[in-house]
Amino acid sequence: MPIDLAAAAAHLAAADPVMAGLVRAVGPLDLRPPRPGHFEALCRSIVYQQLSGRAAGAIFERFRALYGPAGAFPEPAAVLATPPETLRAAGLSRQKIASLHSLAAHFVAGDLDERGLEHWPDEEVIAHLVRVRGIGRWTAEMFLIFQLQRPDVLPVDDLGINRAIMRRYGLPAMPKPEQVRAIGAPWRPHATVACLYLWRSEDTALPA
Repeated sequence: MPIDLAAAAAHLAAADPVMAGLVRAVGPLDLRPPRPGHFEALCRSIVYQQLSGRAAGAIFERFRALYGPAGAFPEPAAVLATPPETLRAAGLSRQKIASLHSLAAHFVAGDLDERGLEHWPDEEVIAHLVRVRGIGRWTAEMFLIFQLQRPDVLPVDDLGINRAIMRRYGLPAMPKPEQVRAIGAPWRPHATVACLYLWRSEDTALPA
């Protein structure tokens, strides 16, 4: 089921006065639709790591174009069979090529599959994804939020969320993971939407 943004906002506003202020200031949220396939979404996450959006987007489109005209995304077996030098010509680094091949190998072997990712619990999704070279817990959590749209994800090591918590909750320094969990406890089971408000608050002029 999709995240109920309105119900989540109502819960957050009732549970946490700071979050209530963010809900009022930021206003209604939207959440972009997920990509058609989870393999595609994970490939995109790998390509976009540590690159600006424009540069990463150009490389991702060149990567897609290796497999034919725009349309269906390549199957994992096709990516696994693509020589590294071909992927290098599309602008991918050696590290990202190794990560894409590792991801494709996990799909080909059946360790990852579209249906499993859809139905596994959050921590099981993370446990499977971090076995892939180049995918850490943070990347897996972003996949849970933006691709699977799970409602109760709290990435305690996310820089943007931690910076927003420090500012909005008046902390003297960036919070440690245990502080993030403690502050976020009232947000459950809607931590994902709380994170969306925190991210948006960094771009919103809020009352003092």
